[in-house]
Amino acid sequence: VHGMPVIDADVDYSPSEDPVEAMSLLAAAVVTESELTVRRVPIEFLEIELAVLEEMGLDHDRTPEYFADNGRTRLVDLTVRPSKLEAPIDKIHPMPFPGLNIDNVPFFAAIAASAQGQTLIHDWVYDNRAIYLTDLNRLGGRLQLLDPHRVLVEGPTRWRAAEMMCPPALRPAVVVLLAMMAAEGTSVLRNVYVINRGYEDLAERLNSIGAQIEIFRDI
Repeated sequence: VHGMPVIDADVDYSPSEDPVEAMSLLAAAVVTESELTVRRVPIEFLEIELAVLEEMGLDHDRTPEYFADNGRTRLVDLTVRPSKLEAPIDKIHPMPFPGLNIDNVPFFAAIAASAQGQTLIHDWVYDNRAIYLTDLNRLGGRLQLLDPHRVLVEGPTRWRAAEMMCPPALRPAVVVLLAMMAAEGTSVLRNVYVINRGYEDLAERLNSIGAQIEIFRDI
């Protein structure tokens, strides 16, 4: 990249849609056994995730592809329905693009906990992030930490309400929130700064599609 001493030009550009936000909503639908349509999904960044979900038995439809406002990103509208999921044959692990996105790996902990059978999740990129996935055990999950990078998930799960602190890692924190949505009763998730750091108005957007999340401040 060669810079310029002065930039004097108008720039009109539209960034690509976020595949991790799309995966967050898909995981919310799967874990809560809901039908949901997610529009403007950047499909080229979620092909492997959807292939794994298809292997697990996810019932879904997608529209023909169309282009994003930037004229380059390929989008689809994706509808998922309540499904009887089975654990995948292979372990779930991230890989460089076009492989499974490292930020989407934690969502498969809650998805695997909703499926029949045992699923091995290998989060080899981040040290210790897999540890936070075991917070799902507070909500009724059956996750066994094999080492700082590997978790064995047993499903299906009957989620139960709990009061707990938010994990310090962003994606595991959202996974806990999604499991709370699936649990019967009232759960309390404290210290949600990490979620607010990574998502814009996530609670409000989830409420717009049927969740019941109340935001409060401890005094």
